[in-house]
Amino acid sequence: MTVLSPFVYWAQNEHSLFLKIDLKDVKQPQVVLEKKKLQFNSKGSGAQGFKDYTFLIDFHSEIDESKNQVKITDHKVDLTLTKIEKGWWPRLTSQPQKPVWLKVDFDRWQSEDDLIEEDVRDIREDYPDLYDRLQKEEMGYRKEDFRKVYLSLYNLFMFCGFLYVTVVLCIRYVRDGQQFLPHAYETVGSVLCCLQLLQLLEVLHPIFGYVKGGAFMPFVQIGGRCFVLILMIEHEPRIQKMPVVFYLFLVWCGIEIIRYPYYMSQLHEKENGLLTWLRYSAWMVLYPIGFVCEGIIVFRNLIYVDQSNKWSVSLPNPLNFTFHFATLLRLYMLFVMMPGMYVLMSHMFKVRKQKLGGKKVRRIKKS
Repeated sequence: MTVLSPFVYWAQNEHSLFLKIDLKDVKQPQVVLEKKKLQFNSKGSGAQGFKDYTFLIDFHSEIDESKNQVKITDHKVDLTLTKIEKGWWPRLTSQPQKPVWLKVDFDRWQSEDDLIEEDVRDIREDYPDLYDRLQKEEMGYRKEDFRKVYLSLYNLFMFCGFLYVTVVLCIRYVRDGQQFLPHAYETVGSVLCCLQLLQLLEVLHPIFGYVKGGAFMPFVQIGGRCFVLILMIEHEPRIQKMPVVFYLFLVWCGIEIIRYPYYMSQLHEKENGLLTWLRYSAWMVLYPIGFVCEGIIVFRNLIYVDQSNKWSVSLPNPLNFTFHFATLLRLYMLFVMMPGMYVLMSHMFKVRKQKLGGKKVRRIKKS
């Protein structure tokens, strides 16, 4: 179901924030306030008629939860919030991307009380460049459209790529049955390698501020996949013929064809309950299966490398250096795969608890 948001006009001075919610005939309003978050739910007459409207704002900085005013009239809802640290915020939201329903209230950049005390003088006398800065800020928000377009195209492309691999694997399996399993890598391996290399961009996205969060968790997951796919499977033809490769590819694709649509829904602020539940529940089945499949592939490679001494360096040699690749694989399984799986599962469990676990918040009453 589409979530409707009313138009919200915001203004500020050095001490306070002013929000005007453009909603008439408000019924059963609910205002939930935290230090860096505001959630509003209500029935009312807005741009789409008399319906349920809601919005969520993650503030740029902290506000004082105990100092707030809510005034409800027949034509709007006014909120006055107090900043913890005095000063001008560069924008209202924590992220540079501005929601389409959020507007700057140029006519109310200072509270009515201040205007009365100062004889309703023009605020531009104190801040001559205020309106220019606000216009530039609006333009800064519009520049974020490029980031939004890029992430939308990236997520869509990756979703289509993994969906293509999934469809091909399923069709070939239905047609050929168990005889197709040794040919899974031959059929879709090159496509999956390209998609996996493109996923390295997701390590850079948080570094350059394109998405929230850090780069460590994407690096753990994507780095581990690249190691298994490119080093363990691509360079070992005997592994490519194993049925476990087919099951591993299906698990990876199952994770991604859920993840990328979820990212697109969050990017465009279109919350979907089923998609959110799948994103933070399907991993409990898919991640352990994928981990077992990756472990089998690495262990089989360990046997092959131990027999052939592949990628190892023995003495004597000009550098007087020895390197045993089989030992590296043992260390990788013991100190990278197992701790990495624990870190990844713990991270997903924590995020799932935050997303689906019913967090208690403080509700302020209308005055």
